Amino acid sequence: MKPSSMESSLEGLMMRPQNFSVNDGEGIRTVLFFAKCPLRCKWCANPECFAVTEQNEFVRRYSVKEILDIIDKQKIFYRHSGGGVTFSGGEALVQHELLDVLSSKLYDDGLSLALETSGHFDFDKATPILRRMDLVFIDIKAMDPAVHKHFTGKDNALILENIKKLNHLSVDVVVRVPVIEGVNASQSTIAQIAEFVKETMDTAKMELLPYHTLGLYKYEKLGIQPPGKEFETPSIEKMRALEECVQNLGVQVVHFT
Repeated sequence: MKPSSMESSLEGLMMRPQNFSVNDGEGIRTVLFFAKCPLRCKWCANPECFAVTEQNEFVRRYSVKEILDIIDKQKIFYRHSGGGVTFSGGEALVQHELLDVLSSKLYDDGLSLALETSGHFDFDKATPILRRMDLVFIDIKAMDPAVHKHFTGKDNALILENIKKLNHLSVDVVVRVPVIEGVNASQSTIAQIAEFVKETMDTAKMELLPYHTLGLYKYEKLGIQPPGKEFETPSIEKMRALEECVQNLGVQVVHFT
């Protein structure tokens, strides 16, 4: 289904789309990175999503038509791999109107759709979009609301409530945890998260993602303060032990990266 002229001209702030991704859902995918985010995670790998200024070379305006044209050229790869489109960010649900139009058009085209979200969004407003998804990745950074607010600028009450509500939709959900030494890389913290997921989700799935520093160069280019050295990547052995802890609590560990 082609967008109307009004929909085609609709624009939003986005980073450059990433084709041939195999880490953000099943098969070969195109990842659409929406700028803007309600959180300010101190370790953020995509600081360009909230540092939206004229000096930000990583973000520009894309129209619905531009995005659909990009995706149209990739459809052959989706068909042969079982892939599709993943909406990411930043936080895609902040630019609700753009995401609503794009997800509606791509859903009508029969494409596999996934969403990566911080979880900090208005659930009622987002419900029609969420119902179009085949897979939703949603983050839990910490169970302690004070710890969560210290490191992200917001507490986790809305996020945890939205995870509970997601369980009532017909969509596959994976709770992702960015595992960071100095923040949440203890067995007790990961166990708390796993217990919440087990109690909340009918089909409990988690993915543990080790902290990385691949986005540090962006801070220098944007002229903003980079994450401190207090954030470190857990060892391979540590990650294995944490995954074993999650599995022992009855939660399935999955890997998309």
